[in-house]
Amino acid sequence: MNMSSVSAHPLWGQAFRPMFLLGAAFSALAVLLWGLALQGIVLLPGSSSIFWHSHEMLFGFALAIVAGFLLTAVQNWTGQRATHGRPLLLLTLLWLAGRLCMLAGDLLPWWFTALVDMAFMPLVAWFFWRLLFAVKQQRNYFFVPVLLLMTFANAVMHWGNAVQDMSLVQWGSHSVSWMLILMITVIGGRVMPMFTANGSMTPKTEALPWLEKLVLGASWLLLVIYLLRLDQVLPPFVLALLLTLTAVSQALRIARLRIQVTWKIPLLWSLHLAYWFIPLGLLLLAMHYLGWPVTFSAALHALTAGAVGGMILAMIARVSLGHSGRPLQPRPLMSLSFALLLLAALLRSLGVILWPQQSLLFYSLSALLWSSAFILFVFCYARILLGPRPDGRAG
Repeated sequence: MNMSSVSAHPLWGQAFRPMFLLGAAFSALAVLLWGLALQGIVLLPGSSSIFWHSHEMLFGFALAIVAGFLLTAVQNWTGQRATHGRPLLLLTLLWLAGRLCMLAGDLLPWWFTALVDMAFMPLVAWFFWRLLFAVKQQRNYFFVPVLLLMTFANAVMHWGNAVQDMSLVQWGSHSVSWMLILMITVIGGRVMPMFTANGSMTPKTEALPWLEKLVLGASWLLLVIYLLRLDQVLPPFVLALLLTLTAVSQALRIARLRIQVTWKIPLLWSLHLAYWFIPLGLLLLAMHYLGWPVTFSAALHALTAGAVGGMILAMIARVSLGHSGRPLQPRPLMSLSFALLLLAALLRSLGVILWPQQSLLFYSLSALLWSSAFILFVFCYARILLGPRPDGRAG
C-alpha cells in the first residue's frame, strides 16, 4: 500500500484526528510511567527523570493538542482547507519520531534527539501561518511567534539537560507553561461565552472591555516576567501582588459566565471548572512568594495539570464531536473522565499543600487518575477520530 492511499484514511482528514488521539494516548502512557517511576517500579529514560516528565508533558502531550487545535481552527478562521492527507501524515510521524527519540534517552546523542524533537513546532507554525497570510488575517498572527518561542524554550530545555543545568530546564518548562496559560486565556475568552450561551440556551454574557484588557494585559506581563527571568530579581511582594491581581481578574471573568447554568452539560462544566484552576494556581503562586507553605511546584501544577490538562480534555472532547459532524453530546463515560482529571489536579496541587506528608501518595494517585481520564477519552473517541464523518464531508 503506497503513502497516497494511506493518507486518504479518515484519520488524516484534519489535524485534530491524529493529534488528539495520539496525544491523549501518549499522555496516559507518559503519566502512568511517571507514577511507576515515583514508586521505583520503572526507570525513565535519560539521566534526569524530571526532565523527561516535564518535557514530554509539555512538548509531547500539550503541544500535540495545541497543534491539532490550531491546524483545525485555522480552517474555520480562514475558510481554506487546512493541513490534511500526506502533509498531516508526515507531520504526525515527525511528532512520533520525537517521542521515540525521547524514550530512547541516552541511547541517542542528545543533539540528535533535540533536532528531531524541535522540528515539529516550526512546521506546525508554517502550516498555520501560510493560511492566515493568504487571507491576511492578522488577528491570529500572534500564535506564530508564540509557537516559535516555544521551540526556543524546547532548545533551552534540551541544552540544559545536556549540560546538567536544571535552571535552564526549569526556565524552558516554566516559560512554555505560561505560554499555554496565555493561549487558554486568549482562546477561552473568545469561545467560552458563546459555548456557554449556546449550550445552556441562555443569553450570552458580553465581555467587559476594561476587564478583558486587564486580564490579557496582566497575563502578558506575567509571561514577560518569567521569560526574562525577572521573577529572580523582583521583590516577592511585587510578584505576589501582580499574581493576586491577575487571579482576581481571571476569577471575575469566569464567574461572569455563570457556571450554575452548566451543571447538566458536561462539555460546559468541564470547561468552566478547568478554567477556575487559573485563578487558583495564580493565588497559590502568590502565597508561595509571600512565604506560605506552598511549593512552587504544587502551585504550578494547579495551572498545568488543572487548567491546561482540564481545558485540553474538555476542548478535545468538544472539538472531536463538532469537527467530525456529530452532535455535541459525549458519551456518559466522559463525565467520569472529566471528574477524574480534575480530581487528579486537585490532589497534585491542593492535596500536596494541605497534607505534605502524603505527597508521594498524592503524586501516585494523581498519576493514576490522570491516566484513567485520558484512557477513557481514547476509549470513547477512537472510533470517532478514526472513522469518516457521518455526513460524508471531508475532514
